[in-house]
Amino acid sequence: MATPHTRDTGIGLVGFDGDDTLWKSEDYYRAAETEFESIVGRYIDLADPRTLGHLLTVQRRNLKIFGYGVKGMVLSMIEAAIEMTDRRVEVRDIERIVEIGRDTLQHPVDVLGGVREAVEEIARDYHVVLITKGDLFHQERKIAQSGLADLFPRIEIVSEKDPGTYARVLAEFDLPASRFAMVGNSLRSDVEPVLALGGWGIHTPYALTWAHEAEHGVDADSPRLREVAHPRDWPQAVRALDQLARGAAA
Repeated sequence: MATPHTRDTGIGLVGFDGDDTLWKSEDYYRAAETEFESIVGRYIDLADPRTLGHLLTVQRRNLKIFGYGVKGMVLSMIEAAIEMTDRRVEVRDIERIVEIGRDTLQHPVDVLGGVREAVEEIARDYHVVLITKGDLFHQERKIAQSGLADLFPRIEIVSEKDPGTYARVLAEFDLPASRFAMVGNSLRSDVEPVLALGGWGIHTPYALTWAHEAEHGVDADSPRLREVAHPRDWPQAVRALDQLARGAAA
């Protein structure tokens, strides 16, 4: 395995997102939201435009307090249920919401096809790091159950993915952003902040995307970005960005 310091130019470090990049995640959140709607639908008309998106509104205003992950989702669901039903929601239904969270935290970890092979191939030539965000306990459990932990000499579980977070990680590697490429399903979290620092991005869309993550300012035509449909395409995309990085440094 190469290290970031074996060359002076080109890509020296490749980061990988976890949720919906290496393994499935959003499917379970969507199932939880569907069950939540069935609960509050006993009290209100879900077709009323005034109720649309209320859970998302509550989740967004709570992100800086509760953070990302299932526990924050459940607390926001309880708050939203109280608000949406004008405090009429019954204790038994609050208990059901708590159960939704417990079930979601215990969901199986389903690694996406081709991921291990792709990461192994990239790790033969580049240093790799896993950078995933969310609840610490839940992320640790998913990493352990994924069977992928052995691929990553370094694993970072962070509360937010913004330029400051990536800059901190890169500083610890003593590596400029111009030599870093990030692979992920979220343009907002995995690509936009890295591009802002002068790094490179590989975007592999997932079938489902949380509305909050769908909002971004990434230019699809950015020369520092590659969009690929499947993990098997990651090694080729990294090599292509590596060549561009070398050229930019020449």
